[in-house]
Amino acid sequence: MRLDEPAAQGHYAKKQILSRSRLISWSHTRRFHVGLELARQFEGQTVLDYGCGDGTFLSLLMRGPHPPARAVGAEITHDLVSDCRDRLRDIPSLSFETTEELSKTEHGASMDGVICMEVLEHIVDLDDMLDRLIRFLKPGGKLVVSVPVETGIPVLVKQTVRRVAGWRGIGDYPGTTPYEWRELLKGVFAGSKQHVERPIHREPNGYEFHDHKGFNWMLLRDKIAERIPIVSLRSSPVAWLPPRMLASQVWMVGEAVGR
Repeated sequence: MRLDEPAAQGHYAKKQILSRSRLISWSHTRRFHVGLELARQFEGQTVLDYGCGDGTFLSLLMRGPHPPARAVGAEITHDLVSDCRDRLRDIPSLSFETTEELSKTEHGASMDGVICMEVLEHIVDLDDMLDRLIRFLKPGGKLVVSVPVETGIPVLVKQTVRRVAGWRGIGDYPGTTPYEWRELLKGVFAGSKQHVERPIHREPNGYEFHDHKGFNWMLLRDKIAERIPIVSLRSSPVAWLPPRMLASQVWMVGEAVGR
């Protein structure tokens, strides 16, 4: 996957797609490929990328062969939004707003698609966040979610990769909360209920968040299904592997039917 210079300067692009670790780079590149494939359905429509990070995905989508007519990227901090606005200012019909700005009533039921990649695993109040994301959808709109698989065999593989990456000084992996061996065993055999206690971290500004420890994608899947039907479920980096096997991420697509 080739990034143009403005996209390649993004913080997340540097540590993910452009990572010095070939395994990390390959996994995230495949994740973006799946996301772009799923986003083809929004060609000529309106899309929101909630938690857009450095705007890498929106840059690829808007410069690709199937761009939406209009796209909005949302992030929690003014610094991230300002950086995206500056680096990606030459892309027509692409704008960036803070999540606070996006909460204004005129944005309700305004999007054909809402994309949320690698965000929900960090959210403390999932119910409130899911309700917020779904409120942005027009009737018949789609919610496209990507989250990491941190259960089953993948949790063992990922903890090993993170430890090695930490030793090499790659990414943010040295700061990931470690598992005790009993917790790791519970993760391998996890069902759709919360299997281990998840630590809560706090930013200096008081914002609370989870790291990856104990995230259970099946619990999230059930919470989405309580609100809107899930019409598609896929894995990455290898699409035909089920999430319990060796998938690194899982993708869920929900449709706001009858809203």
